[in-house]
Amino acid sequence: MFRPFRSKALTAVSTAVAVGGATVFAAVSLSTGVANAATTTFTPVADTYVDNSHTGTNYGTSGQLGVDGSPVKRFFLRFTVTGITGTVGNVKLRVHTDDVSGAESDNGGTFKAVGNTTWSETGTTWNNQPAIDGATLGTLGSVTRNAWYELDVTPYVTGNGTYSIGVTSSGSDGADYDARESGASTAPQLVVTTGTGPTSTPTPTPTSTSSADPVLVGAGDISNSGSGDSATAALLDSIPGTVFTLGDNVYDNGTASEFNTYYNPTWGRHKARTRPVPGNHDYNTSGASGYYGYFGSSAGDPSKGYYSYDLGSNWHVIVVNSNCSAVGGCGTGSAQETWLRADLAANTKPCTVAMWHHPRYTSGANHSPDTSVAPIVQALYDNNADLILTGHNHQYERFAPINPANQLDNARGIRHFVVGSGGASHYSFGTILPNSEVRNSNTYGVLKLTLHPGGYSWQFVPEAGKTFTDSGTTACH
Repeated sequence: MFRPFRSKALTAVSTAVAVGGATVFAAVSLSTGVANAATTTFTPVADTYVDNSHTGTNYGTSGQLGVDGSPVKRFFLRFTVTGITGTVGNVKLRVHTDDVSGAESDNGGTFKAVGNTTWSETGTTWNNQPAIDGATLGTLGSVTRNAWYELDVTPYVTGNGTYSIGVTSSGSDGADYDARESGASTAPQLVVTTGTGPTSTPTPTPTSTSSADPVLVGAGDISNSGSGDSATAALLDSIPGTVFTLGDNVYDNGTASEFNTYYNPTWGRHKARTRPVPGNHDYNTSGASGYYGYFGSSAGDPSKGYYSYDLGSNWHVIVVNSNCSAVGGCGTGSAQETWLRADLAANTKPCTVAMWHHPRYTSGANHSPDTSVAPIVQALYDNNADLILTGHNHQYERFAPINPANQLDNARGIRHFVVGSGGASHYSFGTILPNSEVRNSNTYGVLKLTLHPGGYSWQFVPEAGKTFTDSGTTACH
């Protein structure tokens, strides 16, 4: 059941509307009557692949789309965009790799526009395939199995119409993606975001960026005797905004000496603009006294470690202490969960981000999903929070918007990030959970969140010399 929306200035509400088989999520300003933006997701009306080792075979009913350089495989997508009334501001093509052995590749393919928009899904073969004759829309590098990948195709998709895309690869280790026949949860998507005309004073859309939009930037699992923390601290040097940490700020025991030796020369130079989160290694020193002593009042009450603050005019930030046993638990009715629900009820901001150390959902091999924080996640979901940031596993992972049971929920779901990439040695992935969209386990980096009035943009910023990145934009609920 939806929680009643609070009445306040510039409140953003997420509304789902069916439009011609697509789903529209519109952020609407209740107090001014301004429609900020609408996002419509289209699935293909046709898709298939062709194979030069089987030149007369059609694969239009296959649940898989293959792309390869040897033997050569190419795949084709066709979308029909309808019902768009506003100006197109942003279009993303999203494809999902199949969850089978061999779907992964070091070459995810080159995506190009195709002029022919009438090819037949069930009649196309290698012998009669359409020419891939249009502009290059983007290229995917290394891809893993069972993961979402995204390309910006805004220059190509300009409004209502039919659009064809062809995908090729020069690599000899092909990638396999899910076709529309695989089902709605993994079929390719064309996500069209539009801005609509205001009826009064304009309100910026979620995808707008201005110098006034606040920035949150940070990671967890940060400082030890290695060089990873130096690499990520160098990234912070050129990114303004509020720095967050996601726990395990220093290794191995969170002592005052370790903070002064490892953290202070690196991330410590941004201490004045940092709002930290405590981790389990910080509590290896009794009462996390090294952590609270180092960060002082910025870390909140040392007997609690949970606190909240507002950022900009539209965002509320909540810091949870997931070291549950140290603060009387995280369960329903605990002091922290009771405080959280009261804090959420009193919040007057339309957008909410929460952060702590132990992830409720993670595909990491070293630490399993943590059920102890489930009541915290439920409280946030009940109150229409937008984002959850955690660490603990030393890697990067992004989930689709999900409900507390890790079921896809594009209307009210919370997007979870695991950002344990701050500098401690990397962990590997184990069982890949449903709705895990992007993962990386070999790159140090920070997550930069630009907090728009009605939404947020994320960008994983990698350490110097690495190429992995991840970015996107989502409207607040």
